[in-house]
Amino acid sequence: MSSEAWAQLVLAGYGLIAAALVLRQALGTKYSPVAWLLYVIARTHARAYHHWRSDRRCPFPSDGPAIIIANHRSSVDPVYIWTNHHLGSRTHRFRPISFLMAREYYDMPSLNWAFTALRSIPVERDGRDIAALKHALRVLQQGEMVAVFPEGRLNLESHDVLLPGSPGIAWLALRAKVPVFPVFIHNVPRGNTMLAPFLLPTRMRLIYGDAIDLSAYDGCKPTHALLQEVTAVLMRQLAELGGIECSESAEDEEQPSIPIRPAVG
Repeated sequence: MSSEAWAQLVLAGYGLIAAALVLRQALGTKYSPVAWLLYVIARTHARAYHHWRSDRRCPFPSDGPAIIIANHRSSVDPVYIWTNHHLGSRTHRFRPISFLMAREYYDMPSLNWAFTALRSIPVERDGRDIAALKHALRVLQQGEMVAVFPEGRLNLESHDVLLPGSPGIAWLALRAKVPVFPVFIHNVPRGNTMLAPFLLPTRMRLIYGDAIDLSAYDGCKPTHALLQEVTAVLMRQLAELGGIECSESAEDEEQPSIPIRPAVG
């Protein structure tokens, strides 16, 4: 056997071993094997194509509930947040994150299977979908993680200012009483379609913040004023993490809501 043929055989063997390890992990998780395989694809794509980097190990818990809040400038943002979350410590294992996303994308037959496997939470576009908030609360009560883009839509206006946050995130944080981790994403790819940012190479950087302490609000009645105050606290922490400013709080809503555009576009 020639040296070239031998090298090809060795590479094929390594490929089979890698495939076997991936399959073993996918079948061994308590979550959907489809979700695990999507995670492998997302992680590979983010690191190889978008040069994914973070400032430190991921602080998200290996077990138990948590809320993740992040700035939102690209349809690929969920991939960046999800890419490294299970590597915060040597004991971390694969966990999906339930992202809130627009219902019309969630219900697309070509994509619904993936969003279902990833435990995404569909949200109505009108910004007053209390059912989605309650769904997110149940997910947290079951010990899982939920991610929200509190700006409510893609921020295409400015690199230096966060859009006003929705008071729905404050309602969720106060009701769930779980850690809230801010994450800021720098240098994301942009595009005119949902798919375009996935195809544009970049060198992005993700900054993890420590859990935001909301214990001062324990036991407080969730009035509109309180929700606005807590929303401002969360948005300031997120803005400071990214070294930018945050807009003034949005006007009071008649009821808590998370006006949010799709986590994928």
